[in-house]
Amino acid sequence: MLALFLSVSYVSAQGKAEAKFQKTTHDFGKIAESIGTATCEFIFTNTGNAPLIINRVATTCGCTTPSYTKEPILPGKDGKIVVSYSTKGRIGSFNKGATVFTNVPDSVYTLIIKGEVLSK
Repeated sequence: MLALFLSVSYVSAQGKAEAKFQKTTHDFGKIAESIGTATCEFIFTNTGNAPLIINRVATTCGCTTPSYTKEPILPGKDGKIVVSYSTKGRIGSFNKGATVFTNVPDSVYTLIIKGEVLSK
């Protein structure tokens, strides 16, 4: 574990990581309230030359829940962020954000989910 930490620290000092997302917005379209949870994935590639670490993902409300790749993403490798939206009791249009904070200073990524929840 110490060797991994030292190698990540050494490479981080030598270069910069960068996430390139396949998409930054997902439109669910019209979805039924009865599904309970709508989920989508945001896939990204580390296009930099140092490991990329996702420190945290913050959402705009409690109805949106993120999960993400916890281990360092090496250069050229892919990671993912999964965003779930709770449809229960949320009839109508929605537009929610998830802000991704990484180990790259001054780099913040914003992901958007949107759609319309229809009643049962």
